[in-house]
Amino acid sequence: MPFKHTHTIISITRGSLLFNILHLMAIPESQETIIPLIDSSETQPNTEPDDDTHLDHTLSRFENFLRLFGFCQYSFWSFSLSWLAFLLVGVALPMILIEIFQCANCEKYQIKSFELEILVCESLVAAVSLLCISHNLRKYGVRKFLFVDRYHGHMTQFHDEYIRKINGFFHLLLVWLLPCFLLKTAREITRVASVPQDSRWKSVAVLLAFLVSWMYSNVIFLSGSCLFNLVCNLQVIHFDNYGKLLEMDIDVSAYIEEHIRLTHYLSKISHRFRIYLLLQLLLVTASQFVVLLETTENSKLINLTNGGDFVVSSIVELVGIIICLQAAAKISRRAQGLASVTSRWHAMVTCSSGDPSQMGVDNDTENLETSYPAGSLPINYSETDLESIDYVPVPTNTQLASYMSMYHKREAFVSYMQSNPGGVTIYGWRTDRALINTIFFVELSLVLFVLGKTITFTTK
Repeated sequence: MPFKHTHTIISITRGSLLFNILHLMAIPESQETIIPLIDSSETQPNTEPDDDTHLDHTLSRFENFLRLFGFCQYSFWSFSLSWLAFLLVGVALPMILIEIFQCANCEKYQIKSFELEILVCESLVAAVSLLCISHNLRKYGVRKFLFVDRYHGHMTQFHDEYIRKINGFFHLLLVWLLPCFLLKTAREITRVASVPQDSRWKSVAVLLAFLVSWMYSNVIFLSGSCLFNLVCNLQVIHFDNYGKLLEMDIDVSAYIEEHIRLTHYLSKISHRFRIYLLLQLLLVTASQFVVLLETTENSKLINLTNGGDFVVSSIVELVGIIICLQAAAKISRRAQGLASVTSRWHAMVTCSSGDPSQMGVDNDTENLETSYPAGSLPINYSETDLESIDYVPVPTNTQLASYMSMYHKREAFVSYMQSNPGGVTIYGWRTDRALINTIFFVELSLVLFVLGKTITFTTK
């Protein structure tokens, strides 16, 4: 008897071992379909460091550009060097050049009062940009300032989009700055060639110094506008992705929480840039009125040579305002458009769910589904027809309560979205299309007036 029991135990053990071996051999065939679902957290660390390194490299290159023009004032020495460079290159150097390049009877080619007024306007708008942007960068850092830090903005999901938007910052700056630089270069070459000088090398040195100073100041001014555009475009990514979240079968409270997070970020952006936007708008408008008064009161001949800087300065300032307004309009339009997106989603979900009186409940998914298609019952039928028709169960009170509960949740969600449109605000004033169109056409009218007063052709 003991041998029989031992033999039986050995047989069972061998059978279990063989079963386990066969089972282990069959696992790889089924693992191919479940790896993306179960082991996604294990494979993510293998791909995330590469993407994170690429994003870190892009942010480092972006920060180096900001540091080059004095925006990264993280310490006392960087703060001092930044403003010292701005005062020397952006203010003192052009003032010295205006005094050196002045001649007695050259009002046909340059007017000293015009040059000084243009220098003051360009220096003020650049100083506001440098002051406001450096303050925010010193307070938050580059990552938190752009909302791409590791704890906000779902960074791992949008690596490529973040990198593309940051690279778009340099592209936008180059596209708008290059034509203005070519126009400024043509104007300076014309003026230097017209004004008599003792040495040709002196004229070339003055020309290069003028262009370097102009480029430095206007890069600082336009970088502030492009940076505001970048911050708004990075949030546009999440607003565009919000419609995809509605396709997921999750609780309505999760959608509300995500919308609260997005509107909270918009409030932060509005708070950080409100002083910058307001000061830039006031300074640009004031400079345009100054140009208007100068060109109107001056009885002397104003042409493209002596008043060409008015044209270049007005165009650059208008470009900076357009970049800011376009970014504010884009993010506000995305935020306000979510109300229509959620309304459409609510309507589609409600209509696709059908009539609750013809609903059944699946025990596995606990979702309402149509158990019998509408209009399939014949109008005239006999007893045999009644026998052939399946019985349609009437939903219970629990099923109807669940259906109505989900409906009222979606209805409350749509009402919440309609009453909280969101968008960029400046001290409570929402930057909607009406306000943006008004500001744009006022500034454009002033610039066109300046162009009409400076681009003149005389015939004798």
